[in-house]
Amino acid sequence: MQIEQCLEKVLSVIKPIVDTEIIRIEECCGRVLAEDIVAPIGVPEFNRSAMDGYAVFSQDTAGATKEKPLELTVVEKIFAGDYPQITYKKGTCVRVMTGAYIPDGYDSVIRQEDTDYGTNTVRIYKGTNTFENYSKAGEDIAIGTLVLKDNTTLTYLHTGILASLGIDKISVRKKAKVSIISTGSELMNPGEKLEPGKIYGSIGHMLSSAIRNQNFNVTMNKLCGDDSAEAMTLLKEAIEESDFVITTGAVSVGKRDFMPAMLKEAGATILFQGADIQPGTPTMASLLEGKVILSLSGNPYAALANFEIYFWEAMAKMTGMDCLKPLIETVELADSYNKINKRRRLIRAKVVGSKVYLPTESHAASVINNMTDCNCFIDLEAKRAVKIGDKVTIRHIKGL
Repeated sequence: MQIEQCLEKVLSVIKPIVDTEIIRIEECCGRVLAEDIVAPIGVPEFNRSAMDGYAVFSQDTAGATKEKPLELTVVEKIFAGDYPQITYKKGTCVRVMTGAYIPDGYDSVIRQEDTDYGTNTVRIYKGTNTFENYSKAGEDIAIGTLVLKDNTTLTYLHTGILASLGIDKISVRKKAKVSIISTGSELMNPGEKLEPGKIYGSIGHMLSSAIRNQNFNVTMNKLCGDDSAEAMTLLKEAIEESDFVITTGAVSVGKRDFMPAMLKEAGATILFQGADIQPGTPTMASLLEGKVILSLSGNPYAALANFEIYFWEAMAKMTGMDCLKPLIETVELADSYNKINKRRRLIRAKVVGSKVYLPTESHAASVINNMTDCNCFIDLEAKRAVKIGDKVTIRHIKGL
């Protein structure tokens, strides 16, 4: 089964998150809005000056030149934040600073550079047009405007917009909660003294960091021995407290690869088992008590590659954040790759502009260290021979 078919089966059972919570706007980046935002005020709420100068009635300045200046009476001086009650009278003006309120009746601003900077009276050396150097009320946002739509993924720019409207709290969809269970009796936690025959479990930490980096909650990240009873206990806990479960290891055909049998015995619906891809052919997904369980290989690179294929697409549907969907594009191969693979293969690589490079010679499923020089996978068809200059498909890795 091709990975696209496998992914379709996973997405068919993903349920969007509908529960919401109220948060302060300082916390909104990366969250998904759960309401329409309609402007309760205009931004700005009043007419204001775009620069330091004199607010005038434009017709009062007609014909003014350096040689024949017009003189106006200055009736007030207004700084940003002031709001004096002034009524326009012909032949008057108001000294204003940038951002200051412009009283009704004055429809433009003369730059101070085009005057003699007068205090009680001012000489105007240049005529002005209506609304010149003048920011109208609602210039940025008009009152009643639909500013943000429900299901918008919020950025720091949205924080500024919300703040400008005086909104300090909003309704957002709750964060997705993910649990990770890494199986393998050989695994130990970082920080523990390494015992003979053991290794430190790295996959759970790698995936947990990737998930948290996209603003989701990791509610569990635990190791589990090669014991189906222990794994089932952890799995029940994970299903109870999370929206999506990831397991690593125990999915192949070895004597201790208990995950497929355990899930079937528990009553899980197998969505797919085994995909026509390397690495990670044994990857499987199942549905238990309404929660998707993505079971990845215990090899770090294989786990990462297949996590990237399925997890972000699943989260995009669950959260409504289409920005999570992997970027897939066609670029030019810039390095040699001489191997012809029997299966479709995900090859670690680095894309720079319109070209993709192979910064490492090792492509073993158990090797992860050389991924620090990579930011994508080449998605190479089975049995295809490629050479420098050929066009190949790449999948960008989220966050790299």
